Amino acid sequence: MSITSTRRPPPARHRHGGGRRAGRRRGRGIRLALLICLSVVVLATAGAGWLYLKLDGNINTFDAGGLSDHRPDAGSSKGENVLLIGSDARTGGNDRLGGGDKDDIGRSDTTFLLHVYADHRHALAVSIPRDSLVTIPPCRLPDGSWTRTQTDTMFNAAYSTGETAQGNPACTQNTVEQLTGLRVDHTVVVDFKGFARLTDVAGGVKVCLPQNVYENDLDPHRTTPGRLLFKKGVQTVSGQKALDYVRIRHGIGDGSDIGRIKRQQAFVASLLKEVKSRDLTPTKLLPLADAATKSLTVDPGLGSADKLISFAMSLKDIDLHNTKFVTVPWRYDGSRVAVVQPDADELFASLKADRTIDGKNAGGRKPGSGKAGSGTTTPTPTASPVSGSGIEVAVYNGTTVTGLAARAAATLTSEGFTVTGTATAATQDHTTTLIEYGAGESAHARTVAAAFPGSRLESVTRAGVSVVLGQSYADTASASAAPTAVPSEVADGARSADDDPCSDLTYG
Repeated sequence: MSITSTRRPPPARHRHGGGRRAGRRRGRGIRLALLICLSVVVLATAGAGWLYLKLDGNINTFDAGGLSDHRPDAGSSKGENVLLIGSDARTGGNDRLGGGDKDDIGRSDTTFLLHVYADHRHALAVSIPRDSLVTIPPCRLPDGSWTRTQTDTMFNAAYSTGETAQGNPACTQNTVEQLTGLRVDHTVVVDFKGFARLTDVAGGVKVCLPQNVYENDLDPHRTTPGRLLFKKGVQTVSGQKALDYVRIRHGIGDGSDIGRIKRQQAFVASLLKEVKSRDLTPTKLLPLADAATKSLTVDPGLGSADKLISFAMSLKDIDLHNTKFVTVPWRYDGSRVAVVQPDADELFASLKADRTIDGKNAGGRKPGSGKAGSGTTTPTPTASPVSGSGIEVAVYNGTTVTGLAARAAATLTSEGFTVTGTATAATQDHTTTLIEYGAGESAHARTVAAAFPGSRLESVTRAGVSVVLGQSYADTASASAAPTAVPSEVADGARSADDDPCSDLTYG
């Protein structure tokens, strides 16, 4: 994998404030399975009107007024994208399971973007590491005001925006849409209690440990190993023990969050396998549905039993082998995680085009085509070949489409230009690409403009040439892209829900 490099930083005019936020974390959990298992449960009880009322009373919704006004196009794919957030909030008795102060700030400990393909037979869950350095767009605070864009900020800081015990799921959704360029159709937040109770009601989950695990592997501040929590090998866990399993980080592999993500993916896969294999009687179904819905905070689009059932119907034909788990392309950046480009953009472009992990068309609309499954695309304007030899240019993303500056920089570099840097523009509402140039740079600016059909030129007082990308370029780039598969490094590391629970459990 490679990440776009720069020779010198771009001019300060377009830079945003914001730095890295450490985002203190104490608990880890993984609750993706709650939603998917709830789908199985609700489907089997869809005829019970009294159950609808009970489940309706359990479900909480968050205020969608905090969602961005500048969101990706809703019609770019027939597939659905569901954001699944595991919250470490200690409110409502969760402190008894996860420890800590019940009034502490709510944080996101684990996040998946689940893409349900348009054929409703495939699904791909993309893990986003909590330490990933991302751009957090403007988000609404509890007093109604909005923050400024923050660059190079830890991903889990989005959920903590506003510093409330309940967290800020709308801000996390804004950030994921900014990162992926995909529209999130639904967001679901799950807490500690629901996770623990679900595993109890399901009868336990089979997991595998690569080694013995002691108390200090869960709490590295302990000065002694403490008691044995898990023996090496395969075992069944539930309740508090299941929560401990998915929170373990230190003492296994390299002790990283990346390694923990691998084990969490294996856990969710095992839970799905367990639920599908069990003969759940009506007596068992109600506690399972009750446990799940009591622990959900959802967007208004899923805020009732009817709406949850409708979504559940879209998942019922997805089998275990076609349910895949991957992690967003990444590399270490000091103690943090950098999202690697263009690999990440290629992954998300494949999802937008409803291409499976092996490149198959799973029924979505191809870019530029008029109908699902069409084999043709509409031609789009392309730039004439230019020679950028000896011309330096800085590139700014003036849209909400993630990775656009990196994509344009790669194109310019291939044509001989020297790209001095990429960054997010001061505003992200540009419709037309703008070429800015200083005194004596008009000839160079015209050459750069030739690489961006439809762009306009503007003289500025500062030196150098800059490109501020507009939505017109984003649309052209999207239409001309023809993703066939996710990057090979991502595909090679994918886990299927039917994989052996002992396979690929650590990183490092």
